[in-house]
Amino acid sequence: MVTSRSAATARSRTVVPRRRGPVLERAILDAALEQLSTVGWAGLTMEGVAAGAQTGKAAVYRRWPSKEDLVADALAAGLPPLEDAPDLGGIRDDLYELTRLVRDAMYSRPGFALRAVLHECDQSASERFQALITNGVIEPSANLFGEVVRRGIRRGDVRPDATGSMVSDVIPAVLMYRSKVCGSQWPDEELARLIDDVMLPLLRSSSD
Repeated sequence: MVTSRSAATARSRTVVPRRRGPVLERAILDAALEQLSTVGWAGLTMEGVAAGAQTGKAAVYRRWPSKEDLVADALAAGLPPLEDAPDLGGIRDDLYELTRLVRDAMYSRPGFALRAVLHECDQSASERFQALITNGVIEPSANLFGEVVRRGIRRGDVRPDATGSMVSDVIPAVLMYRSKVCGSQWPDEELARLIDDVMLPLLRSSSD
């Protein structure tokens, strides 16, 4: 028979310390990302997020009055930043390393969550999240690819006229297309082929 003292000790081991402020908010946002990456947009509920964060539903609704508000903040807080273009001394190595960073962002938990949202939610919500992916992923990655190409031009290993915006869009576009349509998860060897077979011939003159 369990004594009252033993029962009290067991209960104390399961009590979650009370959290407030940024610590609680971070737990809720993490729980929302976890729900999105496992059950998707349709399966996510405020109750499920509260349970995952080990808090009450009221604590979630006080901060985010709707599911859309919560998910938008969770994605914005969770998406890996794309801030610096690698500088490894050559266009091939720079492009390969940057492509790996973009691939890792796509296949991070926030990346999976964002794609679940875009594929499942209705048009009005999708437009809101489309802006988030454009501002948080597509434009930053295109800007970094453009920076790598311009640096290559200055170094002399990229042809001088390879400056169009579509050049910077090639890798992100191929990554997204083959991920969505072909189910590719882009192992490193496929990234290397993308650089060697597509980007380097595009960026270098026929005499190189």
